[in-house]
Amino acid sequence: MAGGSGNQLQAKTYEMLPLGSIKPLGWLKQQLQIQADGLSGHIDEFWEDLGPDNQWFGGEKEGWERGPYYADGLVPLAYLLDDERLKGKAQKWVEAFLNGQEANGWIGPTQGVLGARTYPRYDPWPVFVVFKVLTQYHEATGDQRVIPVMVNFCRYMEKYLDERPLESWAKFRWGDFIISVHWLYERTGEAWLLELAAKVKEQGYDWQDHFTHFRYRRKQSTINLESHVVNNAMGLKTPGVWYRQSGTASDRSAIYRGLENLDKFHGQVTGIFTGDEHFSGKNPSQGTELCAVVEYMFSLEHLVAILGDPVLADRLERIAFNALPAAFSPDMWAHQYDQQANQVICNVAERDWTNSPDANIFGLEPNFGCCTANMHQGWPKFVNSLWMKTPDNGLAAVAYGPSQVTARVSDSGQEVSIVEETNYPFDETLVFTIQSARAVTFPLTLRVPAWAQGATLTLPDGETLSLSPQSFHVIDREWQPGDQLELMLPMEIATERRYQGSVAVLRGPLVYCLKIGESWKHIGGTQPHADWEVYPTTPWNYGLVLDAVNPSRSIKVTKKPVGHLPFSPGGAPIELRATGRLVPEWSLEGNWAGTIPQSPARSKERAEKLILIPYGCTNLRVTEFPLLLE
Repeated sequence: MAGGSGNQLQAKTYEMLPLGSIKPLGWLKQQLQIQADGLSGHIDEFWEDLGPDNQWFGGEKEGWERGPYYADGLVPLAYLLDDERLKGKAQKWVEAFLNGQEANGWIGPTQGVLGARTYPRYDPWPVFVVFKVLTQYHEATGDQRVIPVMVNFCRYMEKYLDERPLESWAKFRWGDFIISVHWLYERTGEAWLLELAAKVKEQGYDWQDHFTHFRYRRKQSTINLESHVVNNAMGLKTPGVWYRQSGTASDRSAIYRGLENLDKFHGQVTGIFTGDEHFSGKNPSQGTELCAVVEYMFSLEHLVAILGDPVLADRLERIAFNALPAAFSPDMWAHQYDQQANQVICNVAERDWTNSPDANIFGLEPNFGCCTANMHQGWPKFVNSLWMKTPDNGLAAVAYGPSQVTARVSDSGQEVSIVEETNYPFDETLVFTIQSARAVTFPLTLRVPAWAQGATLTLPDGETLSLSPQSFHVIDREWQPGDQLELMLPMEIATERRYQGSVAVLRGPLVYCLKIGESWKHIGGTQPHADWEVYPTTPWNYGLVLDAVNPSRSIKVTKKPVGHLPFSPGGAPIELRATGRLVPEWSLEGNWAGTIPQSPARSKERAEKLILIPYGCTNLRVTEFPLLLE
């Protein structure tokens, strides 16, 4: 088939590279290996919903979204690690998707039942996820079966969409389908695909209006799919995805209104917003579902590519380095359904949310199995979004982590690799080494985060440049094999005023929390895939004493080597030493940390030295503290 004409879609600022172009290194590779050695690499061996009796394999077990969800994370994990065992597991799902197409184009089971829940008989939502799997798999392998299967399903949608219009989850998650339809159009040039996309958009929920005229401004007492946390995390990208086809400024601006409104009414310092299961306000004791964390990341990854805005990449890193790892036990054998910014106890107990009493324990399937199936995509897709291609045949580092990217650059299409050596986000220094067979000229783009005041870049000849925060800096020159650049991103202590006037502490992309002693209680399941409650063994109800003008005067930074489990209380590579006092009136209420006393507050208790560690290293934590008067 001929390539897409391209002029019917707005060009992206950056293009995501095919799966396999970026390889994780250092601590980031180790994190993916921890994931592979934990639930992600073994869950199909004991969780029946993903086992051989799944309906996608012709069996009787769950046949809705869980298989596609799992494959959506398993495929990139397997290919990023180049792990043959995981590739074999992923291939079973891919074969089920490719071979499960009916004559009319439909893919997969149609029974529409999950336990006591009933879904539309021909529900395209799971197939939207299948498309995400197949696009990644095709880019990694070039399997020629993929595109015809996808085209045939799109023909099915073209034929039956009027008879079976979008409803339920598909009506709200149509943006995920459009990403794949646009991907398909750019590879086939078949204009009817854009007509199909327009019909899907017409039947889908109006996310542009939702975020522009935001109506959900407080914790929800009544629930619906419009206030559902995961729908909103997915929905944020939808105006941006549709902007590629509409070209209208209102679609583009709706993204920023969405970010603004989500932060204003439900935002948390980790970059996510509350939803346990629906919008829950700004109280840091409210929770956020793990599915929302990984889907918000996926939305931001695509929005960065479309819009090229460093603010979106800053947000992506804030979530990836804080909210994502905090939702798992350090060995990634257990996860939470809901995480809390102020999380001082994780136990089976009633709380003021719409989820079940076990939603914040660490386990195999707390509350509901969607996160058990969907959590796997977070780290792999983040790795695959670190680097992107620029329209002028260059490369852009849009997010940072130890990695190696290999791609063809310059007008000549010469293959180049760039090795990024760093312990970022735990360290400020990043070194980039150009590897190529010969000299080559191409533009290299490096993101400078908004917080990186005083950032510098040292070029191969020793010249040092001062870089502006919140920007993409482009170096267009001839590169020699072995050329090195050193990027310094100074990480100063910063504070942010939060709920009830409370204060949160940040350094670079990391949020810092009180290190709380913890006791894990085995409450069910067979280890290692077991269920755990976590109880505090040290006091947690502290306020902070800080220099509000210059918080770095109040806090001492201690660095440690990055070890085997960097996202764990004992393995935290950074510790902050701060001063605090107990606030006796702040205590447990309703099985979670009670409402934070209005700040500034007072305490007559003795001053104590407190240890703060990165949010992603904690299982129990206080993140928003009362700010105490001296």
